[in-house]
Amino acid sequence: MPGQKIFASPQDVEAAFYEALERADIDAMMAVWAEDEDVVCVHPGGPRLVGYTMVREAWQRIFGNGRKLQVRLSQQKTVTTPFAVVSTLLEHITSLGDGNLSAPVAATNIYVRGPLGWRMVAHHASPVPPDSVGEAPRILH
Repeated sequence: MPGQKIFASPQDVEAAFYEALERADIDAMMAVWAEDEDVVCVHPGGPRLVGYTMVREAWQRIFGNGRKLQVRLSQQKTVTTPFAVVSTLLEHITSLGDGNLSAPVAATNIYVRGPLGWRMVAHHASPVPPDSVGEAPRILH
């Protein structure tokens, strides 16, 4: 289970999440997640992963591929309640090396406040067509 790091705000958790992603640091990544078997993570094009163990194993596989990622965030919007924050944003992810492949990803991150401060309980990321970034959606579902 994650360490006992205290995150004073959802913004602190989000910053730590993306720092861990760029560093491919599994311990730092899992420190942002709630110690809860109901946490959920969906990587672009991947299955719905439920539970701390499944989420950790998926991040270990991603970090184990040896690629370094650079992440730039844009179009962030948040919805705040007393006990939860929902952050939606675009992740502009570049895989460094091998031609610096880049792809925009629409992400939703959900944070809740618990006894150890704020923690991530859900991360859902989906690829978006590069030419649609900045435009209004054409399809509603």
